[in-house]
Amino acid sequence: MLVLFDQGTPVGIRHSLREHTVKTANEQGWSALLNGELLRAAETAGFDVLLTTDTNLRSQQNLARLRIAVVVINKNRWKLVRQQLPDIAAAITAARP
Repeated sequence: MLVLFDQGTPVGIRHSLREHTVKTANEQGWSALLNGELLRAAETAGFDVLLTTDTNLRSQQNLARLRIAVVVINKNRWKLVRQQLPDIAAAITAARP
């Protein structure tokens, strides 16, 4: 599965997703894109999942119309996120289109 990390997503999560191909928005040259533009670019490029810390994304974008799955984590609770890495990996795997 092809996973895109949005700006602010802790890159350390990448190690828990070894069975997936992970790219960051920065690696893709998309660090300046706004949310809607980023989602369109990710879908066009064939990404399956966007992993983001933007907890407002659900209210800003119509996610129901997207083919790409969106997994939102809370960056402010990094200690909890680290404990939940297996659950995050499972959510990404379950998000297969």
